[in-house]
Amino acid sequence: MLTIDIHTHILPENIPNFKERFGYGGFVHLEHHKPCFARMMRDDHFFREVQDNCWDPQARIKECNHHGVHVQVLSTVPVMFSYWAKPEDALAVSEFLNDHIAGIVKQYPDRFIGLGTIPMQSPKLAIKELERCMKELGMAGIQIGSNVNQRNLSEPEYFEIFEAAQELGAAVFIHPWEMMGEKDMQKYWLPWLVGMPGETSRAIASLIFGGVFERLPNLRVAFAHGGGSFPFTLGRLKHGFDCRPDLVAIDNPISPEKYLHRLTFDSLVHDERALRYLVDFAGVNRVSLGSDYPFPLGEDVPGTLIKSMPFSDTEKKRLLSGTALEWLGLEGNHNFFGA
Repeated sequence: MLTIDIHTHILPENIPNFKERFGYGGFVHLEHHKPCFARMMRDDHFFREVQDNCWDPQARIKECNHHGVHVQVLSTVPVMFSYWAKPEDALAVSEFLNDHIAGIVKQYPDRFIGLGTIPMQSPKLAIKELERCMKELGMAGIQIGSNVNQRNLSEPEYFEIFEAAQELGAAVFIHPWEMMGEKDMQKYWLPWLVGMPGETSRAIASLIFGGVFERLPNLRVAFAHGGGSFPFTLGRLKHGFDCRPDLVAIDNPISPEKYLHRLTFDSLVHDERALRYLVDFAGVNRVSLGSDYPFPLGEDVPGTLIKSMPFSDTEKKRLLSGTALEWLGLEGNHNFFGA
């Protein structure tokens, strides 16, 4: 059964010294301190240790073969977005990362599909790089963050980016990052455990209430981590829309539940009851395997939860590849390895 993982992250093995190049800090580089291991460093501050499966396509393919994953959708690690940087510098970072991903896909076209990153702080440059990703690099779409320097994705300046994505047929993957309230909850890893689900719900609600889905009926958007807390918050959003339209329905008069059929969610919820609820909530056609490979908060063996549950073979086929192919705009294309 064809298996496509829509939520995987990759880095180049060697990242330029962007601090030296641009004259200011905040950028990530890798310290290769022992074989097959590297430290992700933001200037002199440790961020995360990664293994060679974060940069080596051969290591990834070996693990994919072992896990029964035929295709990975590659996107950068969100800390690389660099939305805080000067726009031209963020564009240069995006170009470097996108060229790397496109090169991996070109080398192994039957195993990987690429999503680009774009400098969201400058819509003009973001669209420029989006067009390059789609027209020159042959990518399937882009990955963006859940906010841009704490500005919601519904802000008017970002609409033209989503409009361009629709026109170009680009799939959009939205990943939480720079979690709201992060500085106030550092203990217990709460930004990742609690902040990320809330951040994803923030992005979905912003796009709905901001009228982005209403104005762009063909925009294809998927959300990480099962949509975060959104599936359990929609009732509250609808109630708020109904009881205080003067506060909620100010940019879009359509009730939020009307857009549920427009949203795609990855399956990364870590719990059988949660996945059952997500599939019942959104429909099997709106959920796709996503593992957050190769990071610890991901699913150790991608697809294990889906395969372990009493879904029918038809439902499992949809969850493991059918929804992914539709979101990526590749319906009917089953010419991947192992299909």
